[in-house]
Amino acid sequence: MPIALIALALSAFAIGTTEFVIVGLLPTMAQDLNVTLPSAGLLVSLYALGVAIGAPVLTALTGTWNRKLVLLSVMSLFVAGNLLAWQAPNYETLVIARILTGLAHGVFFSIGSTIATSLVPQEKAASAIAFMFTGLTVALVTGVPIGTYIGQIFGWEATFLTVATLGFIAMIGSAFLVPNNLKKPKPTKLTEQLAVLTNPRLVLVYLITALGYGGTFIAFTFLASILEEVTGFESNTIGIIMLVYGISVATGNIIGGKMADRIGPIKALSVIFFGLAVILVTFSITAVNPITAVATILIWGAFAFGNVPGLQVYVVKLAETYTPNAVDVASGLNIAAFNVGIAFGAWAGGLIVEQSSLINTPWVGGIVVLLAFALTRFSGLLDKQTASQSQVTEAA
Repeated sequence: MPIALIALALSAFAIGTTEFVIVGLLPTMAQDLNVTLPSAGLLVSLYALGVAIGAPVLTALTGTWNRKLVLLSVMSLFVAGNLLAWQAPNYETLVIARILTGLAHGVFFSIGSTIATSLVPQEKAASAIAFMFTGLTVALVTGVPIGTYIGQIFGWEATFLTVATLGFIAMIGSAFLVPNNLKKPKPTKLTEQLAVLTNPRLVLVYLITALGYGGTFIAFTFLASILEEVTGFESNTIGIIMLVYGISVATGNIIGGKMADRIGPIKALSVIFFGLAVILVTFSITAVNPITAVATILIWGAFAFGNVPGLQVYVVKLAETYTPNAVDVASGLNIAAFNVGIAFGAWAGGLIVEQSSLINTPWVGGIVVLLAFALTRFSGLLDKQTASQSQVTEAA
């Protein structure tokens, strides 16, 4: 593997850390900024909206630029956003910082795969992408708990400074290691994205993605607050629990991918969504006890991100059938749908906390995930109808 892939993986690590580390720091940040928990939760929503906008729109607008220039510009924006968060004098400034960082996140993962595959022979393309995304997985397992620990000991501002430093190192590495003559992909036009968004089958999957992911984040956004206020853990133990969750997430992601390959995306997603809904509802009951809470979180992590490979595979499969000239666009928009779901989940969770209590977020999230399960089954029925119609047509 080219050494330039290490710079991309480090960038993915820094970006993954800054996206999810805020969950473990939310209670501390809300107190320091003198805002409510729902307001602090908006820092998750607005970041996700930045990703959702940055992925399709900014990627399209920079489609004719030199790929290395886009990469360095995006990482510069990422570093600047985290430095602004480090020095944010108030909540409003922190909101701006999170939006800027989210925009950088969206563009990075849109172009990162293209750059990674251009660095290796075609037969190693998948391995190159997997290596880059290893940075994101490692962030969930180590970056988030370590960042949470740093924030708890030295203050949440120190976490953003640490992430900015990592992003700067990754940017310097990319400047020296990534070649200048990367092949430009065919520019993505906004009209192509609109064509994908008007296809009902793809829109249905984007809705499944948003609901399936969003249901988790209704509770996950306020996980640290639940563990402190409901379960009774001290704030300095949250990082350890996030480590447990991260290991479970990494394992579940691998298992989810293998399930999608073995039994197909619809069956795999059905199992994962139903299991996730049950776990979220269960957490509303088990959260009051430290032992049962951690045990439930361990299982929750395995289900929470296990749907990602199946959803991506399913989107590509449908795009190859319905929008064959815009498969990459369709896949990229599913990444945006994930982040729309995060934004919706964090906002809805904040609303629940504001109107009722923290402990209601898990079971409400479970109901939302059940909607994703129902839509998944419906989409599977549509697949069978389409296959039957094709067989009739071929027989005729």
